[in-house]
Amino acid sequence: MKNRNRMLYLAIMNLFIVFLGTGLVIPVMPMLQESMHLTGTTMGLLVSVFAIFQLVASPITGIISDKFGRKKLIAIGMAIFSISELIFGLGHTVSWLYFSRALGGIAAALIMPSVTAYVADVTTIEERPKSMGLVSAAISGGFIIGPGLGGFIANFGMRVPFFVASFIGLVGCILAILILKEPEKKVVHGQSVEKGSFMEVIKNPAFTFPFVVILISSFGLQAFESIYSIMAVINFGFSTTEIAMIITVSGSLALVFQIVFFDGIIKLLGEVGLIRISFFASAIFVGVIAITESNWVVILSTFIVFLAFDLLRPAITTYLSKRAGTMQGTVNGLNSTFTSFGNIFGPMVAGSLFDINHFYPYYVSAIILLITAFLSLLWKKDVIVSETVLQEEG
Repeated sequence: MKNRNRMLYLAIMNLFIVFLGTGLVIPVMPMLQESMHLTGTTMGLLVSVFAIFQLVASPITGIISDKFGRKKLIAIGMAIFSISELIFGLGHTVSWLYFSRALGGIAAALIMPSVTAYVADVTTIEERPKSMGLVSAAISGGFIIGPGLGGFIANFGMRVPFFVASFIGLVGCILAILILKEPEKKVVHGQSVEKGSFMEVIKNPAFTFPFVVILISSFGLQAFESIYSIMAVINFGFSTTEIAMIITVSGSLALVFQIVFFDGIIKLLGEVGLIRISFFASAIFVGVIAITESNWVVILSTFIVFLAFDLLRPAITTYLSKRAGTMQGTVNGLNSTFTSFGNIFGPMVAGSLFDINHFYPYYVSAIILLITAFLSLLWKKDVIVSETVLQEEG
């Protein structure tokens, strides 16, 4: 048990390292833009290139993970992540920056499905919600801690955060090689797939609606986050410092809920029940932000929206992992793919609507989330019964 937990936490730590490294560089991007005289279009494309390559690679890496093992892909992904950050730190032309971001997207596609599948492989059905809460917390924690740490490191040089991110990625790769052991795959009664192509998985009724939910939730979150700062300044007069404080506190409180309360909430409500409540809550309070004139209502609503999305994602991942059988990598690769779709199109749609009217993105987002919430009421709750098949401890 002790050895298994050590490997579990190391796998999750690698995911944290990736998102910490991603967060480290956020504060220096405006400085980099100014020093290299990059246009806004170029900066936007640097984000899109990452998401596009992650989108394309995720279904493939998920299948490879099922065939050749989680450990290999985690280690390779960490190595590629390290190289991508090093190239970005050394790059002095736009082409090298694009190449770096493309590698970063491939690294994310290698790491995220493999880590999630690894966690599913080494945990029982009963342990799954708590572990998936930690997976989501690793992602959120990296994004929360990264920018603050990156701002401090940037005092030593504008490109130093990239080199630090590269170094910690290399450390994660080495630890994965030395400590991680390839997990055995467990099948429990009620899981939906044992083999098949990713197209067969998509067509499987147990996964079709969850994938739609993933697409809509990532679209809604990115549409919300991408224009939040601009909206908060223009519509409510918040300062940059106040916005940073609101986002940081909201994210930190949501992180606590993921770590401390997620397992208990799942036991009380179930994954589908939590998904339904999260959609209704996010839809209502995104709409509240669009119509309120009170800054305090905006702050409270922001916290609830962040919390709803941060509970929604691990709930969906837990639901999928309980039904993925021996195709954890494939299913989680598709999870990453549909997330990337939403990450790409959410900001694009929100930006276009914002140019028409400052409140339109939140009106549209609230309506889409509310429709999905009502559709989720048709989602049938099936039962997964654990056979308590534990792995032998190494």
